[in-house]
Formats: sequence, structure tokens, C-alpha cells
Amino acid sequence: MTSLSVLVPVFNEQHLVQTSLARLELLETSPHLERVQVIVVNDASKDGTAGALAAFAAERGIAWQENGPAAEGVRLRGHGRTGRIEWVFLEHVVNGGKGAAIRTALAEADCELSVIHDADLEYHPKDLLRIVKVFVDEQADAVFGSRFAGGEARRALLFRHELGNRLLTFLTNWVTNVNLTDMETCYKAVRTELLKSLPLRSNDFRLEPELTIKLAKREARIFEVPISYSGRTYQEGKKINWRDGLKALFAILRFWLSDEIYAKDAHGSQILGRLARAPRFNAWMADTIRPFCGQRILEIGSGTGNLTRQLIPRSRYVASDINPLYLQTLRSLTADRPYLDVALTDVTAAGSFPKVEGGFDTVVCLNVIEHVEDDKGALENIRAVLSERGRAVVLVPQGPELLGTLDEVLGHKRRYTEASLRVLAVESGFEVREVLRFNRVGTAAWWLNGKLLKRRSFGLLQIVALNLLTPLFRLVDRVLPLPALSLIAILEPARAGRAAEPQFPQEALEPVPPSLDVG
Repeated sequence: MTSLSVLVPVFNEQHLVQTSLARLELLETSPHLERVQVIVVNDASKDGTAGALAAFAAERGIAWQENGPAAEGVRLRGHGRTGRIEWVFLEHVVNGGKGAAIRTALAEADCELSVIHDADLEYHPKDLLRIVKVFVDEQADAVFGSRFAGGEARRALLFRHELGNRLLTFLTNWVTNVNLTDMETCYKAVRTELLKSLPLRSNDFRLEPELTIKLAKREARIFEVPISYSGRTYQEGKKINWRDGLKALFAILRFWLSDEIYAKDAHGSQILGRLARAPRFNAWMADTIRPFCGQRILEIGSGTGNLTRQLIPRSRYVASDINPLYLQTLRSLTADRPYLDVALTDVTAAGSFPKVEGGFDTVVCLNVIEHVEDDKGALENIRAVLSERGRAVVLVPQGPELLGTLDEVLGHKRRYTEASLRVLAVESGFEVREVLRFNRVGTAAWWLNGKLLKRRSFGLLQIVALNLLTPLFRLVDRVLPLPALSLIAILEPARAGRAAEPQFPQEALEPVPPSLDVG
């Protein structure tokens, strides 16, 4: 069972809106929905839409406010329940467009799934019953209702308009590499948590390509369901026209080039999402640590799975993170990978660690322990889930002198020296097998951006350049006369009676600089 929020933007639909909303009562028949929330936003209509909505509410005994106070340009008109359906009626003081109305409705949505439903009669909610079923059966993140995939009935109308839709769908498919048949469909159902995490900027019909492209960039599992469609003519009230088509063309270009796919959050998702635009760099990192990885791997701080994809398949692989948005993306990888599991794992909380019989033979922990106050406790927790002959692969940023604005925005508590990293490892019950120096060329870029220019984000062009030049960087990295930006420690649990290996270079005998807190 699941729940569904229906987002209904309304503008100048006085003759159709009551019938359109009444059709939604069909959702109560769904065996998959335990709760339905319908959120109607009257986008400052200039006709009799407000009166029609008031009449609809009155017929169902929903209290109506004629002139309630407006908070941030939005007025609550009515709120009530009929059966399993909760009705919310909101009104914009000033017309903002379809996208603005959907954002207003989405802010009120609290069900597991959300779907957009226009207030006209072109789409029928009976198709929503099948759309919801796909979420239940297929672990979908988003389901689009396609008017061109063979629904039960489709009104024959507006050939040139359909050609425009198909062109926009083709171009969107080209930039996203997703094979949709109908990008411009109104019926887009998305998991609410995912939908709320997208920074939607469009106020008009450009919302359609924006939402589609951003879902694709977030690697959402998108499905299509054939739906019926009863289009209407312009004489009957159809609003979209050729100007909207031109706007959509430019929107496709804009959102293809943009990497703004995360709303601002406490996890810094947008910044880390930008770093994902360098797959060649991620492959370099994976190739560096692959020789030290076994068959039973726990990866801590997996993000959206950039490294995970490089290291699988394995006999057992557990990808983990604490960011719920990342966990959602990671879970989408498990559908056809039976060896892959996903877990919420906090490196500072031993009880959150997954366990396997005999322990993991490898724990991969890249760019994690510099974020926590108790890095020693974090390494102790890692050691506790390793097998006796297991191995931890731990990457940390090097160089306290590089600590700057980029570290601050990423939440780094400290940067390490090789000496301090070795001391930390031994104090945590490890022996240091090897320390690798990784990414010397990145040191100059980090100093320039984080220390000299004091930037708080990575430029998109810089990330694109990093991706393009990574093959060259891999060739010259070992010979560059620069300290490495990162250190990769290969650690093994200390065992009694084992011959001690040299643990410290000469500089480790000198005083270790204290951790620097930039948070």
C-alpha cells in the first residue's frame, strides 16, 4: 500500500474544473492507495473558477473561506476530507504560471507519491490507478503516462501539435539518453521526496522538459504507462501554443547544460552532485583502489554510486550513506543486481553498520572521516566489521595548509598529513600496509579556488575540464613536483604476534598538528 498526493494547478477552468476534480474520487477504488491527498491551486483565475471550486467544496461539506489571509502570496480557501481523500484548496493572489502553482501544491504534499493532474478533461484519473501499480511492482522513482504508447482511446486531433510534442520528446531523449515516447505528458508521477529535492525553476510549460531532464540526471528509474487522451481544440480552451514550443526548445538546451539537480540541503548534495560530472576522475580513483578490494565489500559514503558502479559486481557489496536522497538513488541500482544491498550507515555509530558472516574483507571509505569529529571512533567502527584478514581502504584530504573555503562548504573538520594519518590508524587498532599519494595536479586547483580566490563552489567548467583532462593527469601525476591532494591508506587490523611493519616515516616523530575545525 502507498499514498498519493495529486497536484492540481488551475487557471481559468470554470466550466471543467468541477468535473475534473470529481473524477479524482475514482482513486478511492485503488487497492494500492491507503490515502489520497488532492491539492488544488487556483492560480489567480480571472473567470468564475473560484466560484466553481467553492461550489465543489460546498457539495462535499468542506468549509470554505472567502477572504482568508494570504501568506507569501498564497491563500488557504478550503480544507476537508471525504472518505479516503483529503482536499486542500489554495489560491495565488497573483498569477504565477503552471510551474509556480505546482511548487505551491508540492510544498503541501505529504504522501509517498505525487502526480500532476490538469484541471481540464484531457486526462482521466482511471489511468492513475495503473500508474500507481507500477510504483508498487517495479520500484519506480517516476512513472509517465504516455499518450503515444497505445492507450485505450486517443482523440484524433491537432496533427501539427503532436509533431511538435514528438520533436520535443526526441530532443529531450537525445540530451538525456532516455527513450521516452511522451515527454510533454501532464501525468508525471514521482516519489514525493525525490520531487521535493529537485530545484524546479520554470513557471510555465517549460516545467515539463525541466522536470524530465533533472529526473534523468538524478538517474531516477523512469517508467512509462500507456494512457488515454482526449485532447481539446483551442476553441475548447487549450492554452499551450507554438510560443510555448519555442520556449521548450531553449529550456531543453538550458537544463541540458545545467547541473543544478539538487535543492540546497544540509548534506551539500548540489556540490557533490557537480563532482559527479567527472566520471573519468571517478574511474581513476576506482582503478587506484581496485587491487586492494576483495569480494565482500562495504562502501561507506557511497553518494549516488559513482564508485559503486566501478567496483561491482562482487560476491557481496553493501553501498551506504547517510543522505536519504543518495540512498534513494542507490536503491534504484539494486533492482537487477542481487549481490548489491543498500544501508543507511553512519560511520560514527557502530550500531548502524551492516554485518556479514565472517566480516567484510574490504571496507571502502573515501572522503568520509574528515567530516566527523571523532575520526578515531570512526576507524574503530570500521575495524570492528572487518574479517581478521580484512582490509580498509581510507581516502582523506592531505595538507592542513590547504584548509580553506572549499573545505568549509564541504564540511571538512580537518586535512591530514601522512604522519597524522598513520598515527590515527595505529591508535584505532590498525597496521598501515601502504599509503598512496593520489591526485597531485588537484593540489594547485584546490589552493587557487579554496585559499586564494576563496570560492565556495566548484565551477562547472572546471569540473568539465577535469573530466576531459583526467587521462593526461593519470599519466603525469606521479612525476609532478607537488604534494598529493589526497592520501589513500591501506589498513589491516593489528593482530597479536604478527611481525610489526614500519609504521611511521621520520616526520611522524615530529609533533602532529592539531585538527582544525572549520565548521
